[in-house]
Amino acid sequence: TYWPEVKRILAGRDILFVADEVITGFGRTGEWFGSTTYDLEPDMMTLAKALTSGYVPLSAVMVGDRVAERLAASGGKLMHGFTYSGHPAAAAVALENLRLLEDEGHVDRVREETGPHLQRRLREVFADHPLVGEVRGTGLIAAVELVADKAARRLFDPPGEVGLRCLDHCFDLGVIPRSVRDGMCLSPPLVITAPEIDEMIARLREAVDRTARDLGRA
Repeated sequence: TYWPEVKRILAGRDILFVADEVITGFGRTGEWFGSTTYDLEPDMMTLAKALTSGYVPLSAVMVGDRVAERLAASGGKLMHGFTYSGHPAAAAVALENLRLLEDEGHVDRVREETGPHLQRRLREVFADHPLVGEVRGTGLIAAVELVADKAARRLFDPPGEVGLRCLDHCFDLGVIPRSVRDGMCLSPPLVITAPEIDEMIARLREAVDRTARDLGRA
């Protein structure tokens, strides 16, 4: 990973590190925050999505000591003035959601069981596929990169058309990934089980197989 080098460069130049934890926060990577996975100490973090598991809208910004001390030293109040800030119903949902994540061990299970299972099975299933140049990810977030040349890992030109074709096959098979250019991105719920992971990967493999046949690459 390139994160240690990013961390070194920012620290050497006294630049604030702002971590976008909207997707990676609250268990997705097998830690409470993606920053923790890569041993980072951000000055600020943006949070949303899994903060309430999507039951109600809520986002947040967390600041570390470096930023908090500067704000405190400036005196007065932080006047942001958003109408729905600190909404009590949303805050209550977030607190209960975080309690369930902790009490039911969802983050630990992603780190110790389902996350490693997803990463291992994806790599096993797609290792020999002629259309797949790379499988990458950590915890319960992953991408399967479709390429024009497996040996050289050369991307399709123009990008995105093959990914959309594969996405259509996925929908037909009852799998809903996200197509980012020609990468098929997976982000299953934290409550997913190992058998469900196996079924999801099997359907994704079939979708990629169908895409390969469409391109004459089967």
